[in-house]
Amino acid sequence: MQNTKLLLTSLSLTGLLALGGCSFPGVYKIDIQQGNVVTQDMIDQLRPGMTRSQVRFIMGNPLITDTFHANRWDYLYSIQPGGGERLQERVSLIFNGNDQLAGLAGDFMPGVSRDEAILGSPGSSVRQESAPDREQPAPRPGSLLEQIQQEVDSAEPVAVPIPEPLETSPQ
Repeated sequence: MQNTKLLLTSLSLTGLLALGGCSFPGVYKIDIQQGNVVTQDMIDQLRPGMTRSQVRFIMGNPLITDTFHANRWDYLYSIQPGGGERLQERVSLIFNGNDQLAGLAGDFMPGVSRDEAILGSPGSSVRQESAPDREQPAPRPGSLLEQIQQEVDSAEPVAVPIPEPLETSPQ
């Protein structure tokens, strides 16, 4: 009888310690990441009319390719910081009948940077020019800023060569 009580008490104590170890404060919990990492830079590189291979080069393989919706690729990403709430992002790319990018939907949109939303400052000079109430002060003559601006103004655009498609037939 004495041994049974001792055995039952020790098992109960071991079980409580095992359960208590899951929620001790200060215990490190790992971040759990799943899916495709998609950044705003990737989305900004996408253009309507791109082929599937060009999109795959930029975005990587889609997480979900549905056999019933062959013209749609889904990219999902979720992260759960240790002990925190799970955050999930989704992007769906839609292709037309010619296997060209026709549109996208989801949490990312082209040209909308999350950094801009957080910092509250425009990210490109095009947006600065379109906002007349935010005029930038002119750089001082001879300053480094003026030199950089002169170099930017004197730069000439260079055409980017478009690669020829590879031949798949053996020679």
